[in-house]
Amino acid sequence: MSAPTSQEAGGFPSAGLRTTPVLIACMLSAFLAMLDMQIVTTALPRIAGDLHGIGLFAWVTIAYVIASSVTTPLYGKLGDLFGRKATLLSALTIFLAGSALSGMAGSMEQLIAFRAVQGLGAGGIFVSVLAVIGELYTPREGAKYYGMLSMIFAGASLLGPAIGGVLTEVLSWHWVFLVNLPLGTAIVVLFAKYLHLPHTVRDSRLDYAGIATLSAGIVALTLLTSWGGVEYAWTSPQILGLGLGALLFLGLFVKAESTATEPIVPLRLLKDSTLTLSVLATMVCGVAFVGSVNFLALYIQVVTGAGPTTSGFALLPMMLGLVLSSVVTGKIIGRTGKYKIFTVLSMALGIVGALLLSTMDAGTPRTVAVLYMALFGLASGLSAQVFTQAAQNTAPRQDMGAVSGTVTFGRSFGTSIGISLFAAIFYSRLTDELSARLPAGALKGIDQDSLSSESVLSSLAPPVRRAVEESYAAALSPVFLTTVPILVLGLAIALSLKNVKLRSSHTGGDAGEQTNPADDRAAVGKSPGTA
Repeated sequence: MSAPTSQEAGGFPSAGLRTTPVLIACMLSAFLAMLDMQIVTTALPRIAGDLHGIGLFAWVTIAYVIASSVTTPLYGKLGDLFGRKATLLSALTIFLAGSALSGMAGSMEQLIAFRAVQGLGAGGIFVSVLAVIGELYTPREGAKYYGMLSMIFAGASLLGPAIGGVLTEVLSWHWVFLVNLPLGTAIVVLFAKYLHLPHTVRDSRLDYAGIATLSAGIVALTLLTSWGGVEYAWTSPQILGLGLGALLFLGLFVKAESTATEPIVPLRLLKDSTLTLSVLATMVCGVAFVGSVNFLALYIQVVTGAGPTTSGFALLPMMLGLVLSSVVTGKIIGRTGKYKIFTVLSMALGIVGALLLSTMDAGTPRTVAVLYMALFGLASGLSAQVFTQAAQNTAPRQDMGAVSGTVTFGRSFGTSIGISLFAAIFYSRLTDELSARLPAGALKGIDQDSLSSESVLSSLAPPVRRAVEESYAAALSPVFLTTVPILVLGLAIALSLKNVKLRSSHTGGDAGEQTNPADDRAAVGKSPGTA
């Protein structure tokens, strides 16, 4: 067997056998990142009950997502400037430290703080993996590996809720965080030993002004959507102040990026309509598809009375729908190079799924609820990786990290806003529903913040428990209904995307794919690394 060449034309590493350990590490990294999101989902009701913090339920995820949102574009730029390897290893190390600390948390406040540390590392994992694949393979070749990434990503989605439920019931919820440590260590070893990409370190200065203003703007927007109508009235000085602050900081961010030598989000990239629309669309996906998932576990456990393990398996069909649509989408895009139709179908099916989810109440059979969730998962999977592929398709190599980071940031930012918005809607409605359905003193001696705990629910008298279940169902309905207009906006964005064919070379540009059909067929049929 002949030895693989050190580099292909254009200075890119061969995508042959010597990249296999790196590819394995990339897939494991995606698995780890997604597992951490999904494994926590079924544990959250138990965590909130044990730590007496149902009022802080959403912040366990919000803190994680805010931290990852803020750092995602930063990691993408750091990778462009200082190399993928150092950036990726740093992100993994921070993530593992946050996992260990989260596993040892003794209060809701501690857990939220440690999840933020986790998020600081998580922000760099997925974007760095996307950038590594973007450098190793052309967009057309990459579609094949994005399909593999989607399978791993979806596999973690399938296993995560079930593993989280089992670990929570058999051991304790602490292990949903500690389980990251052995897998993460193995990934670090693989990248440290095998990841070698050509890189020239440039003289550069970090965009501190961009980092500070973007972080402040994200936090202000998240607090606004989380506190508005719950902690403070929408017209209160606090909420109005947060709104003005968010506009001010985001305006300063745009100004900082327009003058920075090495901006974390180069504004010139936004001149490409495909990138701009992809960022907006993936933001919609973060709000609608990711932001609402945590509340599905709450419905299954509190309203239908399922335990963490049962709820984990109840979420499997939804994740299976995501798997199937994501894998099939990746294969078709790899063969045809066309992706727009899948973004349109994703938003359209998502609207139908959200409408069905909004009809669920305490009397909805669990089987029916699971079918609705499966449809929602199917819709989500249709666009899981498509917007990243679309954006990378027109990106020059030197901006691959920034482009990947910007699109990933859009999804993370949307998730942060979605979770905080839906949490505000849910808690505001829950308080009203409990007051209306329960007689005075019905919960005497019981902390309302611990109602999601299975042990607390089982201790309630049947009529009281039924009223609590109905209250939770009624409070969750507007959460899913709110996703409908958001997905309608996403549909409009998807319809506006250019139908640019994925190219078969590493040269980015607005012109998109310029090869002839025969070249396209040859590129698809040729295995990576062959001459």
